[in-house]
Amino acid sequence: MKIAVAGTGYVGLVAGVCFAEKGHNVICVDVDEKKVEMMKNGNSPIYEENLEELMVKNYNEGRLDYTIDYKNAYKDADAIFIGVGTPEQEDGSANLSYVATVSRQIAENVEKDCLVVVKSTVPIGTNDKVEQFIKDSLVHDVKIEVASNPEFLAQGHAVRDTLKAKRIVIGTESKEAEKKLMEIYEPFNLPIVSVNRRSAEMIKYASNDFLALKISYMNDIANLCELVGADIEDVAKGMSYDPRIGASFLHAGIGYGGSCFPKDTKALKYIAKQHGYRLRTVEAAVDVNEEQKTKLFKKASERLITFNGLKVAVLGLTFKAGTDDLREAPSISNIELLLKAGANIYAYDPVGMENTKKKFPTQINYVDNIEDALKDANVCFVFTEWDEIKLIKPEMYKKLMKTALVYDGRNIYNLEEMKKTKIEYYSIGR
Repeated sequence: MKIAVAGTGYVGLVAGVCFAEKGHNVICVDVDEKKVEMMKNGNSPIYEENLEELMVKNYNEGRLDYTIDYKNAYKDADAIFIGVGTPEQEDGSANLSYVATVSRQIAENVEKDCLVVVKSTVPIGTNDKVEQFIKDSLVHDVKIEVASNPEFLAQGHAVRDTLKAKRIVIGTESKEAEKKLMEIYEPFNLPIVSVNRRSAEMIKYASNDFLALKISYMNDIANLCELVGADIEDVAKGMSYDPRIGASFLHAGIGYGGSCFPKDTKALKYIAKQHGYRLRTVEAAVDVNEEQKTKLFKKASERLITFNGLKVAVLGLTFKAGTDDLREAPSISNIELLLKAGANIYAYDPVGMENTKKKFPTQINYVDNIEDALKDANVCFVFTEWDEIKLIKPEMYKKLMKTALVYDGRNIYNLEEMKKTKIEYYSIGR
């Protein structure tokens, strides 16, 4: 099937590449000509495991291409997937301007009957508006239907989560749209949950917000564990054997980040408020997460008289391992506080430093290895659970740091080993 994909971020690019991998002819559309040329050369604009090799493979085999020419891309497509960003606005609502722009471009250029599929995370009811907006703006006499097809990928494992998804959710308002979308996903051989459009939109928010709730709940329990002398990791282990709870998302730390959980919790909270309802559980998750992000900074502030003039090692910048994404990363909130307090920061991350330089071009020192970050440091903060950081032996902290004072936001290290090496070590809930 001939598929056009609008947007080449995490949602659009991964979807396009995976559709091509499953045999469809795919054209990915972006507004940035340099980015398009980069992708044609086999270079991904985002860091994702296995993505570049599939880009190169499918481009060379003629099933995948990239363009800024949306007019030709849309005019004879069998299906057009919208995978553009819906960034959070100041009030927590989703910015739908990119979705609207693509919808108008589709309406003005499509020349044959076409299924438009919204993959972007959008407020409930948006697909209805997109369909009406396109129909109101159509230039040619064609039949357009709009379907919802939210993504459930985890950054760092986006390709795997698309090709081997636990389920595909589709939301349609007609048998014809449902049939066409099922045909597109038939080569994936995955379970398909078919519902109406509004239910599909809600499934996305409800799923992400439930996982955010789970993380915030464990962080709340971790904070109480510290006060009563319990160990959150033992508590999580005991909980994980209960099949009603499961083992996923029980790991306590310094909060969730990224492009989904922070944005989607605030968006659903806003949607509920618009309808005169309070989602108290989601509100609590948002509040707990905001406080959790800077918990380690507060701990260190109680221990140290000042950060002014101290060398502070920061290990890990991205919001989690496996991605170069810094959106809502706890490291950013802490770096801002440390800079304000006069700290001299030396930061290391295997893939996140280039993106961090866009935010802090000269305010912090970027180093190529962990040793240079730790050498003569007065204090160290661990914000991301990269394998390189997990493999650090306690002796390295003791040997390189001026003061072996470590604040670990990911509970990476063994308490007894750190204690045995005489490292002053603080983690979450232990």
